Amino acid sequence: MTGSILTDQIAKAAQRLQEAQRSRTPCPPVREHLSDHGVATGYAVQSVLTRARLDEGRRVVGRKVGLTSPAVQAQLGVDRPDFGVLFDDMACAPDHPIDIGRLLQPRIEAEIAFVLAGDLDRDDLDENTVRAAVAEVAPALEIVDSRITGWDITFVDTVADNASSGLFVLGDDRHPLGDRDLREVAMTLDDGSGVVSSGSSAACLGDPVSALLWLARTAYELGDPLRAGEVVLSGALGPMVPVRPGSRFIATLTGLGTVRAAFTDPTGATE
Repeated sequence: MTGSILTDQIAKAAQRLQEAQRSRTPCPPVREHLSDHGVATGYAVQSVLTRARLDEGRRVVGRKVGLTSPAVQAQLGVDRPDFGVLFDDMACAPDHPIDIGRLLQPRIEAEIAFVLAGDLDRDDLDENTVRAAVAEVAPALEIVDSRITGWDITFVDTVADNASSGLFVLGDDRHPLGDRDLREVAMTLDDGSGVVSSGSSAACLGDPVSALLWLARTAYELGDPLRAGEVVLSGALGPMVPVRPGSRFIATLTGLGTVRAAFTDPTGATE
């Protein structure tokens, strides 16, 4: 296979995802366009979409880590996490209903957010250096979404689709990281009728700081290091759950506080 053929395939995969987002109609898996299903190919598609969003005037405000759970990695046949890019228009306020019309097949999960105070632009990153670069941590909700019909995804599909990113909400509770141990943060996610998801920060590579370190090293190796002011989402602390019109959620993370999200209901129906 020549490089030009793969380049054309990458462009077609990106176009398929862009059209799904524009039309609000999920598309078939992009792996159907790609003869190579490797990690680099998935990120090449993601990079095309990132450049397109920057050309539209969007601004990068952070990254997200995905596939931090060993069970999910096994399901997709991989042995590593993935990451996506957070743009300014993806950030949502916790006190304002989210327009569900922006989303195709939304699901929600609770995470820990790191807000960076320093650049992570060096080749000797370790836990101490990434901790020192964190200004604060906060409870967060990520509204994941897939442009691919029925979430029929493999590793290359989700990476290409910006790690199935949608929107995100940061809670108002903020804390310095310092030497705080994040390995045993318990999480519950309640939709008003009861707890619909629960878990622990141990789901994030054993420690959310390990997820941050993995991302920092990966971003540096790819020539796009994490920068001061950026937000990093750790990966899910428990199973994601579907979002319906009118849904309301509150996540509670022990020692970190709460974060809320509510969604519009165009039909005007009540939950």
